[in-house]
Amino acid sequence: MKKYSIRWFVVFMVFLATGLSFLDRQVLSIAIIKIQKEFHFSDVEYGWVNTSFLLSYAIMFTLGGWLIDKVGAKKGLAVAVGVWSVANIFHGFMNSLPQLLTFRFFLGMGEGACFPGAAKTVFDWFDKKERGLANGIAIGGSAIGAVIAPPLTIWISNFYGWRAGFVIPGIAGIAWVVIWLLIRWKPVVSNDVKPESQKPVSFLTILSFRQSWVFITIRFLLDPVMYFMMFWIPKYLSEVRHVSYQEIGNLLWIPFLALGISNILGGLFSDKLIKSNFTINKARKTVMGIAAALTLVVPFAEYVSTIEASLALMALYMFAHGCWITNYITSISDVFGQRATSTVVGLSGTAGAISSLILNPLIGNIVQHYSYKPMWLASGILYPLAFVIFVLFIPKIQPLFSEKKDILQPETA
Repeated sequence: MKKYSIRWFVVFMVFLATGLSFLDRQVLSIAIIKIQKEFHFSDVEYGWVNTSFLLSYAIMFTLGGWLIDKVGAKKGLAVAVGVWSVANIFHGFMNSLPQLLTFRFFLGMGEGACFPGAAKTVFDWFDKKERGLANGIAIGGSAIGAVIAPPLTIWISNFYGWRAGFVIPGIAGIAWVVIWLLIRWKPVVSNDVKPESQKPVSFLTILSFRQSWVFITIRFLLDPVMYFMMFWIPKYLSEVRHVSYQEIGNLLWIPFLALGISNILGGLFSDKLIKSNFTINKARKTVMGIAAALTLVVPFAEYVSTIEASLALMALYMFAHGCWITNYITSISDVFGQRATSTVVGLSGTAGAISSLILNPLIGNIVQHYSYKPMWLASGILYPLAFVIFVLFIPKIQPLFSEKKDILQPETA
């Protein structure tokens, strides 16, 4: 297989990995409807289950990103997918809340390294003119996994019980690891980079840059919105919109399909702008600005009278988020390059997970004792706020370091 073909096969495998990661984490948000009836878990306890996942996810986003910068994407992703796949299988054997909390913790531990590994893989195999599209494809798998999760989980649970909904995707993850390890790993972009310049950068060095803190702050603000969409929307449809369990499976895939499409389109659009002589800075920010503006109408999902209109606004949010996150992650690689991309993706992901794990029990209390309205309001105002922060504090997206020098040195151009 030629190198050109290999790199697209590699990014397809990453697409499958991110798809499995979202499929595996989404199964519980569907199965919880039946699990709560069987084990009588409260909404607050469900919030703590999500927090268990987010706690380990937060830790491993940073630690996993640093390790992947150190050992490489091939080994790092193989370990990550293996760990979370085994943990997912064990979900199918749980019989108590402590067991579910434990297995959820290990699921988050494996999945924490997924997106740093995806970003590292894309940077290794693609140059800046194709990196947006490649990142869009790589992380777009997450949306497809989320699209498949509701109908697949419901179909499996109807025929084999909710436990099989965890076991079968876990086995698929083990099969992915086997295929991934068989790939001959010869990145095409970094071949001209000196070995010394490929060593990972220390956390202290990375944290000394303003750009790092901007990316971290943005994820801290925005991730709780996405986790709300992932963990709570099935319950919202069931409890507020009175959608049946079966119908949730028929509807919930629509917003996540919009996410998958926009992951790819958002990357493709910014790449096209660059090829049309836009600067990287202008191309990435143009797409992110449009995405942020689209989210302003999302809070109306709570107030429209029909399920169809509400679902359309959820799909609009997902479309906006897909365009945003693809260009956000690609911007990190544009700024931090070969030696620090995974680490910064990891640090920012940790910030988002910490924010979300703090808020998830609070969301449980708000939902149980008040309503979903504050969550919808936040979904409409936080992206424009994040975009303003991005533009003000990173006025120009450009490489911080020269990748072809033996030591890190700020670019002068």
